[in-house]
Amino acid sequence: MSDELKIGLVSISDRASSGVYEDKGLPALHEWFARALASPWTMESRLIPDEQATIEETLIELCDVAGCHLVLTTGGTGPAPRDVTPEATMAVADKLMPGFGEQMRQISLAFVPTAILSRQVGAIRGTSLILNLPGQPKAIAETLEGLKDADGTQKVPGIFAAVPYCLDLIGGPYVETHDAVVKAFRPKSALRAKG
Repeated sequence: MSDELKIGLVSISDRASSGVYEDKGLPALHEWFARALASPWTMESRLIPDEQATIEETLIELCDVAGCHLVLTTGGTGPAPRDVTPEATMAVADKLMPGFGEQMRQISLAFVPTAILSRQVGAIRGTSLILNLPGQPKAIAETLEGLKDADGTQKVPGIFAAVPYCLDLIGGPYVETHDAVVKAFRPKSALRAKG
């Protein structure tokens, strides 16, 4: 098994996918992973409209065909009629991971009261972890990293702190991070010697 983490990124936006405006989610995620990951990784990106069938097909393709260990979506998680990313994610999931959605909303609530309108979910399909992230680049970084106070002490953990261990548990590669960006948490029994 390769130690390289394969990440699938899906930006879900009617307007960006039709060229009305430039997608900002995919570049923001690529930049964040370049800063955060200490392990080797590759990325597959997709820019698609808010259509549930298209989202489902894209998630299945990235998990089952492309073999992505981690699939992140941005966009389509609000209450508007066209926001169907959570429904598509749940439709293709083998297991739901509700803690991810709970923590994403908790982090966002520190910034905006409308965070309670977000319906982000986390799920597992086969040996892939799927996470619905916010659509705005600043919110994406906050969700992944969490909140730190002025001296850099972690106040609220970001969701990515739990992702490497989750990937361990579902058969993915052993992923290490740059602690200054986000410190991956594993129980002592799951740690490997650095080398």
